[in-house]
Amino acid sequence: MAVVSWKEILLLSGLVVGCYWNSLSCGFVFDDVSAILDNKDLRPSTPIRNLFLNDFWGTPMAEERSHKSYRPLTVLTFRLNYLFSELSAASYHLLNVILHAVVCVLFLRVCRLFLDKTSSLVAALLFAVHPIHTEAVTGVVGRAELLSSIFLLAAFLAYTKSTGPDHSIVWPPIALTVVLVAAATLCKEQGITVVGVCCVYEIFVAQGFTLPMLVDTIWQVLQGKDGFPYAVLQTLLKLIVLVISTLLLVIIRVQVIQSQLPVFTRFDNPAAVSTTPTRQLTFNYLLPVNAWLLLNPSELCCDWTMGTIPLVESLVDLRNLATLVFYIFLGLLAYHSLRYRQSSAKTVIMALSLIVLPFIPASNLFFPVGFVVAERVLYVPSMGFCVLVAHGFKIISHKGQLKKISWLMIGVLLTTHTVKTFHRNWDWESEYTLFTSALKVNKNNAKLWNNVGHALENQNNYAKALRYFLQATRVQPDDIGAHMNVGRTYKNLNKSKEAEEAYLVAKSLMPQVIPGKKYATRVAPNHLNVYINLANLIRANDSRLEEADQLYRQAISMRPDFKQAYISRGELLLKMNKLTEARDAYLRALELDRTNADLWYNLAIVNIEMKDPSEALKNFNHALELNPRHKLALFNSALLMQESGEPKFWPEANRRFLTYVEEEPDDANGYFNLGMLAMDANENAAAERWMRKAIGLQAGFRSALFNLALLYSQSKREVDALPVLDELLHHHPEHIKGLILKGDILMNHKKDTRGAKACFERILRMDPTNVQGKHNLCVVYFEERDLPRAERCLEETLALAPNEEYVRRHLSIVRSKMAAMSAAGQPLSSEGTEEEVGDEKNERKSSTESVRGVGVDQSKSLDNSQSDKRTKGKSTKDIKDIEKKRAAALKRLEEIERILSGD
Repeated sequence: MAVVSWKEILLLSGLVVGCYWNSLSCGFVFDDVSAILDNKDLRPSTPIRNLFLNDFWGTPMAEERSHKSYRPLTVLTFRLNYLFSELSAASYHLLNVILHAVVCVLFLRVCRLFLDKTSSLVAALLFAVHPIHTEAVTGVVGRAELLSSIFLLAAFLAYTKSTGPDHSIVWPPIALTVVLVAAATLCKEQGITVVGVCCVYEIFVAQGFTLPMLVDTIWQVLQGKDGFPYAVLQTLLKLIVLVISTLLLVIIRVQVIQSQLPVFTRFDNPAAVSTTPTRQLTFNYLLPVNAWLLLNPSELCCDWTMGTIPLVESLVDLRNLATLVFYIFLGLLAYHSLRYRQSSAKTVIMALSLIVLPFIPASNLFFPVGFVVAERVLYVPSMGFCVLVAHGFKIISHKGQLKKISWLMIGVLLTTHTVKTFHRNWDWESEYTLFTSALKVNKNNAKLWNNVGHALENQNNYAKALRYFLQATRVQPDDIGAHMNVGRTYKNLNKSKEAEEAYLVAKSLMPQVIPGKKYATRVAPNHLNVYINLANLIRANDSRLEEADQLYRQAISMRPDFKQAYISRGELLLKMNKLTEARDAYLRALELDRTNADLWYNLAIVNIEMKDPSEALKNFNHALELNPRHKLALFNSALLMQESGEPKFWPEANRRFLTYVEEEPDDANGYFNLGMLAMDANENAAAERWMRKAIGLQAGFRSALFNLALLYSQSKREVDALPVLDELLHHHPEHIKGLILKGDILMNHKKDTRGAKACFERILRMDPTNVQGKHNLCVVYFEERDLPRAERCLEETLALAPNEEYVRRHLSIVRSKMAAMSAAGQPLSSEGTEEEVGDEKNERKSSTESVRGVGVDQSKSLDNSQSDKRTKGKSTKDIKDIEKKRAAALKRLEEIERILSGD
């Protein structure tokens, strides 16, 4: 076996880079979104063991919606990409290009077993540039093909060394072959087919059997005329080891998928649900279709499902001629290769084994798959095709008069394929470019129209997206997903009536429930989302909540394990204030999936509404155990700890808020609550820093502005509080507490009775019944030595609050003062110490504003509304605060009485 030189490695690598360098500018498109962007198994926070429990898309293998694609080694390479570059698409594409170059070099090494140096290089060069490979190389999910091919070729090369110079069995290469076959299978299922290739090599190449010789040998043994030759026994032993190893791998694979095939619908693979003979005729016709793509890859399409290839429904369909021609040609090649012993026959039989055996799992002939045609599954079969082309080139080039023509044809072929591959890569730049290029090839696939619509929808171009979704419904009127897309887009365009009509059409297309029959076996589970989407739409109308609940229950009746239905129903029941039922809905969903952090979070929100903070905190902690960076669980659990009033919880609350702001550095609420915690701990410098950060992120943040002003006031920095209050009142001129605090500072510290008076009068214009503002205005009149007006003001205040003893006492003091002054013949005015009546200065921040970002919506968006008071239970801290307020208020009343009764 000739080795591969460094020059050849560099030539192949350079050609691969030249063809695929532009793929580095492509993003994540089509299946990449599910396998990379939406796959939690790539994240470092997900345990490695999950890679071996979930399918290729991150769905647990035990779930019925799982695709059953078990490729943990491929997902592991995605995870390594994420570790180094997170979601930078260029690094994923770069690794794919490198892996393709490795496959090309290994393929050249394999070709050297059957072809001469020149023709083997031609085969490798053609494989390197073949346009059919763009889906496998430029599409990131195609890495499964690349990795599987590397292990497949390595396993085959290892097996070729299992025979010693004396024709004895060499066991280490066989053991290595078994390991490499297992690795290939863990990258993609078709890797196991290399065992068949090894068997073909052993029988027809290594042992030199032809089909007549093999039949004759078996016949002689069966008749008992002769025993097994020693060489045959050795061959049989090696094959038995390979077959047993293969069976073990198959058994393990069946156990992994729990003996269940994935659920596919007629939209994924129409022929799979067709009757005889349509199913058989169509599946057999797909074989020449795939062969034509290898021969003439001029029109490539990323998706061949739905109506791309019409069903072959009759024996008189002219397309059956293509099937017949394909089988005749394949039969002639097989006849030639199996009947003769020359090297040409061995080359052809190995080429056919590489074409046929790896394609069998995707052929639909033995079990249905989730696609009609998929270009990436031709990656390994194209190796056999390239060997056949190179072998033909070898035969023609040895004929003198055709040598130059053969070289010219190979040169043209390599050049056109290189150019086609390079240009095809640009189609994978974005989802929009990919699916619009596919529509140029095939306009009868509703899925392509839908996918262009999705791409436009992601750009918020809903009007244009709607046109594509509507076209999808025209191309495939019974496409449930297309009508759901129309409904969702109308909803995004705020056309609720049209959205509801579209959802109702989709709902009418759903199959009727047949008692005793499993619903998921006849419809894609995601189509059940039509009930969820319709219910979510109509529940915006409070008068239709019961109708929405009925839709959720209908979905659950169809699929008792439909987790999303329980989640959405729980949200609705929470809105309807049916807390016990909401809790039960979430508990049922948790029975189906205890690893869903969002479910634990929503259950915690229900616990809060049910006034059970300890249980809520437990469930928040469950969510954080599953996802330590669950943003809403971090925020609301920290807020719950903060509001508990227990200092022992404050350090952990602080840590969670800090983690939250790492995740959401632009959310002012996180910094505000860090400031509130610091105020609770009397860490004034830290509190000021966090409040300033919150205000910097959200101009006019009323909660942060008021509490910062209050912080300054409590820290004897009243002068610093005034500009903060001015900013607060600029954004929120109706903020009564801000006006009271400002009036207090102006009168007591700036000696500005006119400014204080303006503040209190402004309060009374907004709320004439505000006792605190009215009372403080009375004190201003007293400070202005206008005792009659102060008397009238206090009388009005007493009418507003007849049970307030301090107002009655102050009125009595003013009247006594007025009587004394009248008896002395003095004017009813007196100079006193400027002091304001009220206890706003002593107001604790526990009665000020706060933010609670709670919500049970799965969209995980924070509620940025702010209330003027934080809700608290009567904790020990609350009681102490109340006592402090009471003591402070009594002290201030004493001062006010001193002012009112002073000379």
